Amino acid sequence: MASHFNKGEFACKCCGVEIIDAAFLLRLDKARKIAGVPFNIESGYRCPVHNAEVGSRPTSSHIKGLAVDIVAIDSRSRFLILAALIKAGFTRIGTGKTFIHVDDDGDKAQNVAWLY
Repeated sequence: MASHFNKGEFACKCCGVEIIDAAFLLRLDKARKIAGVPFNIESGYRCPVHNAEVGSRPTSSHIKGLAVDIVAIDSRSRFLILAALIKAGFTRIGTGKTFIHVDDDGDKAQNVAWLY
């Protein structure tokens, strides 16, 4: 297990299933170490039922255990988290007003950033 996270942080909020890709988790842990600030996970794994309930696409990387949404409510932590994710090698990052989505889904376009 990664040093900055516990497995329960990534559990589906509706059923408690805990699925997280090991390589993704290690890269996320590396980014957390680089950032030097907590990565509070708002959303990790989502079962298909929960994914539909939150209005996400059926192809969401959350369903594969390859994505998380990290709470980022101020500009300083947002900057540190984004910089660390990029330095750790992530190439798929979405930014919302209160969170940063990152995934490591090789089935999707790489070197992309988007806004929610």
